[in-house]
Amino acid sequence: MLVYVLNKYGKPLMPCKPSKARKLLKQNKAKVVSREPFTIQLLYGSSGYKQDITLGVDAGSKMIGLSATTDKQELFAAEVELRNDIVKLLSERRELRRSRRNRKTRYRKARFLNRKKPKGWLPPSIENKIQTHLNVISKLHKILPITKIVIETASFDIQKIKNPDIEGKQYQQGERMGFWNIREYVLWRDNHECQICHGKSGDKILNVHHIESRKTGGNSPDNLITLCETCHHKYHNGEIKVKLKRGQSFRDAAFMGIMRWTVYNRLKEMYPNVQMTYGYITKSTRIEHGLEKAHRIDARCISGNPDAKPIDCWYYIKKVRCHNRKLYKCTIHKGGKRQSNQAPYVVKGFRLFDKVLYQGEECFIFGRRSSGGFDLRKLDGTTVSKWANYKQIKLVKMANSLLIERRQAAPLMTEVTSVRG
Repeated sequence: MLVYVLNKYGKPLMPCKPSKARKLLKQNKAKVVSREPFTIQLLYGSSGYKQDITLGVDAGSKMIGLSATTDKQELFAAEVELRNDIVKLLSERRELRRSRRNRKTRYRKARFLNRKKPKGWLPPSIENKIQTHLNVISKLHKILPITKIVIETASFDIQKIKNPDIEGKQYQQGERMGFWNIREYVLWRDNHECQICHGKSGDKILNVHHIESRKTGGNSPDNLITLCETCHHKYHNGEIKVKLKRGQSFRDAAFMGIMRWTVYNRLKEMYPNVQMTYGYITKSTRIEHGLEKAHRIDARCISGNPDAKPIDCWYYIKKVRCHNRKLYKCTIHKGGKRQSNQAPYVVKGFRLFDKVLYQGEECFIFGRRSSGGFDLRKLDGTTVSKWANYKQIKLVKMANSLLIERRQAAPLMTEVTSVRG
């Protein structure tokens, strides 16, 4: 474990060992600034000796890998879990708004093309992930004197993944060329045959069924399947139970294609020394040095120092929503009444996502009740207590949009010579 150090003016210095930090705190030469990652600030002037530190960033659509290294030692390692619930939440909001407008403003004609998106606009689900990349990199610059950033942003040829033999003008034609719409293509793809009974029902009317919900799965052909009207009704009524699996989803690949240059260009505007690398180079480096597959280890390879001595503990970071402004739940009860979705903001002095100490174990509040009972969990989903009384828990850190949990790294198989950072 390393302790991160700031000088008297809040600028980052090289980290030190816990023993040295303990002496500085006891002698009142430093004060604690942050608990995780543990950071202190000096109360006296310092020469500010620094080394060259490279930050490797393994960009992704679900996880980010981070590793800050010198030539011989890793100074920081983390894996960041990104939010993947924004598409669902926006779909629910759109559903509620349309329903409300239909009830309240039936007299008003529908309006289209009355809003203009600014140049460079990206969907909120993508923009949030890009901002999370930039935020975690910015926070690292506040605790470490990083001199260079190397980021790996993958690009995927989706048509090549679907058809390895594609070439030339076939890229312009696509699989749906010659079809009026997606429905016609799906019916042709499934040979105009029900994929459950295969014509045994005798029903000649065919429907196109969404395997996943339309609001989350969309109208992609991989999410559509041909069913006869009889099987379609039976499936929705629960009379037949068939496990329908959608085809391969390319949502993550599409995200990486969109965010690739956006993240890189925004980083270049923020920091002077930013470089880009590619996935095949990272994979080759990892295999050549016999390293296991993990996001933070890939980030270490990206930094250009794969043989640097790994840090003994790393951080798991989870991005969560800041506020819940949804007033009602989507389920409508008898009498047309909607159940309120608003829980108390503060319960017995605690908030959602507060980090607390319960029976000697640090965990997070993932649920609260007005009576003072709390649902406590780890960031990996492990349940610590489903109903912990507020008198049994102690606040460690107030809620933040980035939840941080320190984890112990696996022991090294070989010894690597290290230098003090």
